Amino acid sequence: MRTNLITPNGFKKLKTELNYLWQEYRPEITEKVAWAASLGDRSDNADYKENKRLLRQIDSRIRFLNKRLEKLTVVEPNKQQAGKVFFGAWVDIENEDGETKRFKIVGPDEIYQRGEIEQRKDYISIDSPMARALLKKEPDDEAIVNTPSGNITWYINKIEYEFS
Repeated sequence: MRTNLITPNGFKKLKTELNYLWQEYRPEITEKVAWAASLGDRSDNADYKENKRLLRQIDSRIRFLNKRLEKLTVVEPNKQQAGKVFFGAWVDIENEDGETKRFKIVGPDEIYQRGEIEQRKDYISIDSPMARALLKKEPDDEAIVNTPSGNITWYINKIEYEFS
């Protein structure tokens, strides 16, 4: 199941994407479709077919974003969380081999942002086994993460929040 939590910044990015699609990109593609349709026979018109396909993709994404934004709960970091791992925390961890990682625990909608080619490497989903193992832990605590290759122990070095 997908968690319906999102950080304020993540929510803002999704709203910005929705506004861009609806107010700028969709009208631009609609104009191209109208122009291509005015050329006549649509059955052999590659511009028409391609832009109609693009318009369907845009409309699909707009519908998804409208529905998704209604379901999301924006979680503001709280100063009372300081010192423990909760949603929205930046966490620095280290394993027994000295390997270190730093990431922010966010909602699943923030892992992949439209326009970015690949997943953000410095974000992990609150639904991930790593995040679940770290929740409510403090610096110097250990978290045991169950992975397909076995359990891995990570030690928490630092926890930070971005307060507005």
